[in-house]
Amino acid sequence: MKKKLVLWTMAALLAFSATACGGSGDSGNTDTKEEGSKKEETASKGESSSVANKDKPLVWFNRQPSNSSTGELDMNALNFNKDTYYVGFDANQGAELQGQMVKEYIEEHADTIDRNGDGVIGYVLAIGDIGHNDSIARTRGVRKALGTGVEKDGNINSEPVGTNVDGKATAVQDGTLEAGGKKFTVRELGSQEMKNSAGATWDAATAGNAIGTWSSSFGEDIDVVVSNNDGMGMSMFNAWSKDNKVPTFGYDANSDAVAAIAEGYGGTISQHADVQAYLTLRVLRNALDGVDIDTGIGTPDEAGNVLSENEYRYSEEERSYYALNVAVTADNYKDFTDSTKTFEPVSNQLDESKSPKKKVWLNIYNASDNFLSSTYQPLLQNYDDLLNLDVEYIGGDGQTESNITNRLGNPGQYDAFAINMVKTDNAASYTALLNQ
Repeated sequence: MKKKLVLWTMAALLAFSATACGGSGDSGNTDTKEEGSKKEETASKGESSSVANKDKPLVWFNRQPSNSSTGELDMNALNFNKDTYYVGFDANQGAELQGQMVKEYIEEHADTIDRNGDGVIGYVLAIGDIGHNDSIARTRGVRKALGTGVEKDGNINSEPVGTNVDGKATAVQDGTLEAGGKKFTVRELGSQEMKNSAGATWDAATAGNAIGTWSSSFGEDIDVVVSNNDGMGMSMFNAWSKDNKVPTFGYDANSDAVAAIAEGYGGTISQHADVQAYLTLRVLRNALDGVDIDTGIGTPDEAGNVLSENEYRYSEEERSYYALNVAVTADNYKDFTDSTKTFEPVSNQLDESKSPKKKVWLNIYNASDNFLSSTYQPLLQNYDDLLNLDVEYIGGDGQTESNITNRLGNPGQYDAFAINMVKTDNAASYTALLNQ
């Protein structure tokens, strides 16, 4: 009871201060007595008008604020206020899993994998966004596992090579692999960033066109197709590799890709989108309720929601929650056929009397992105009701930040924000709006 009284008193004082100063964002206009009364009543109910936009809970998700050239985290964005966090997945752990999955497939199919019998296992690689940390990690993970990586500035070079049929590219090298009593050379025959003419990256149509070009030029040399995500992977699979029985590997465990494993798709990686989506909204819910941030995450809440250490990790220094990845192959794909199903351990409804309805502004950087629109957003929509959050979903064009920020014209009407940037460098485009 004392805690409730203190919270009520603080809210009332904030409301009084806002009324005396003309309110937040009203250019100094003096409120009428009636309007001031309404504001005080709203503040006593804990509504967003009693909190400055710069102090409202904020979660960056899917795209971690960082330098797109160096990968260095943008700690100013991650420390925007005391209730700011990032939610994503462990990119390096997932990248290593993908590379290992491809390597193990080659080893297990040593007798048939070399389609033209030339002793060279040739693969092509679809790169999503050369400036995206996740894309960089996945490219490095594949090259590391297959022995084709070349060190640059202390890390494996993640640059695309264009065409490398002769093995002379400097960004990669030929690897070697022994399997089934045979010794193979492993070569990255081609790789490119899948960026369309309008500037959108991770573009599936571009990947479909690329495999068409590669296959017409050196198709008999291609033994494996690898992609930084399933959207591009499935485009290449449907355009060429399915008919030619060439194993294709993606990332994200989208429903269509998981189903395609039965038709020859080599495998994919589940980045535990169900856990990510939950964490995206859960950290906002906890901040809005003023409870310990670990509630319903590592510590059970009153409804019984809790995650285990096998499903996520938290970096306090980076203020980031990372879901852990799982390889999805022919051995276990049937367990992943519904990518929009909430994760059972955190699917319990919260008590609205203790976690009252709040309004959240949330954007998806590209409404056409297969993973975000077909998997992540449906999961968010399944969780928002369970967490008593009224979420307004904004779909971007995948090309410009302004296409999204222009629709955040009145942040004062929201209690919290969840932001998925077009480019990882552009956090300031959003925080500037919240600082006004």
